[in-house]
Amino acid sequence: MHELGIGEVVRRSGVPASTLRYYEERGLIGSVGRRGLTRVFGHDVFQRLALISVGRAAGFTLDEIARMFAPDGRPQLDRAMLAGKADELDATIRRLTVMRDGLRHAAACPAPSHLECPRFQRLLERLT
Repeated sequence: MHELGIGEVVRRSGVPASTLRYYEERGLIGSVGRRGLTRVFGHDVFQRLALISVGRAAGFTLDEIARMFAPDGRPQLDRAMLAGKADELDATIRRLTVMRDGLRHAAACPAPSHLECPRFQRLLERLT
């Protein structure tokens, strides 16, 4: 297996070295050894970093992401947890859609005051 120094992993992944070290401390990634004082990683680190990135973007905590890996390092995705997060994202999308529509209406509403606008009032009610 070809080993990559931490600098090469940083360059190719865009993940700062401090984050790589933190992920290693948390058990999310693992170096395969050292070259002098420098950590070295296998090519599989890029797949793990991609999974971590997707998990973070979806709103999973690092602890939740850590549980998505089996002890041997392979992905072990909890389908119920994924479905639950998808439901959370659906709720967030609905809430943000209402907010977006409210802002667009407020920007174009011809009423003298937004508080006099029935549509704006309904949008406020939906957001609370």
